[in-house]
Amino acid sequence: MDTKKESTDLNSSKVKLTSVGREHVGRRLDNFLQSTLKNVPKSLIYKVIRDGQVRVNGGRKKPTYRVAYDDTVRIPPIHIKSDLKGDVPQRRLEQISESIIFENDHYLVIDKPSGLAAHGGTGQHYGVIEILRQLRPYAARLDLAHRLDKETSGCLLIAKSLRALQEFQLANNENRVVKKYKALLLGDVPPRLTKIESRLDIRRSSNGHRQARVSETGKYASTIIEKKESYGGNTLAYLKLETGRMHQIRAHCLHIGFPIAGDREYGSTDANRHLREHGLSRLFLHSFYLRFKTSLCDVDVSSPLPGELKTLLTSLN
Repeated sequence: MDTKKESTDLNSSKVKLTSVGREHVGRRLDNFLQSTLKNVPKSLIYKVIRDGQVRVNGGRKKPTYRVAYDDTVRIPPIHIKSDLKGDVPQRRLEQISESIIFENDHYLVIDKPSGLAAHGGTGQHYGVIEILRQLRPYAARLDLAHRLDKETSGCLLIAKSLRALQEFQLANNENRVVKKYKALLLGDVPPRLTKIESRLDIRRSSNGHRQARVSETGKYASTIIEKKESYGGNTLAYLKLETGRMHQIRAHCLHIGFPIAGDREYGSTDANRHLREHGLSRLFLHSFYLRFKTSLCDVDVSSPLPGELKTLLTSLN
């Protein structure tokens, strides 16, 4: 492994200059900074990049810039709390500690609860990764390997080393990662509908939130509907991602006219109000299966549907 110097002293008042080592070559600038600056919310990383405070070889770059070997990255002073102990409720610490459903020397999988973000950021003081780092202060490294929306529950992968993270990213880029979800779609989805393909673009909504929208100029996205079950005029769909765009499943389901139950951004206000009477208080989207193989190990893990979602299905029958 290359031994280029990296600084992670977040509370220094000085600008830091970091050289990119070989192990980071090809990573996006935002992801490089997130792995270098531990516990810094991604929203803050985006902000300092957009503001031009981060420079690569003396010039401004976008978050999507791929860093190269020996690039010199200018990192501005960043002041954050280094200790989250007073911010994370004890119940959250215990909840995440008890939610580990798989672990080996390279990865661990959290059965993420709905309502908890994967990482801290805008409006979120902490997320799963910050809680894990507090629970394991002596861990050499803990990084999110992928994301789940705050309201989505289920399998969330954490890498325990840079090599493990890069191996997963390589497998993902080569379509060797299988991710499956269960979602309750509003209405009866016709049997002939087995695949959703449309390009998705990210835009700002009227409330300032980032949302995915179908657009001819967007990035290609594909979702497979593997299985359907009927529940009271609604459809429990088993979905497999062929691509991994932001809010892909939610935007795709809205696009075909069958939004996900409980979705406050992409769903139906009237239908959600009706389902609340049946006890649904969250987005009905659950990541129930994750499988991949790397040179380090094989991972094959599943997560059962949460109790509140099972209860809803029973009430709809």
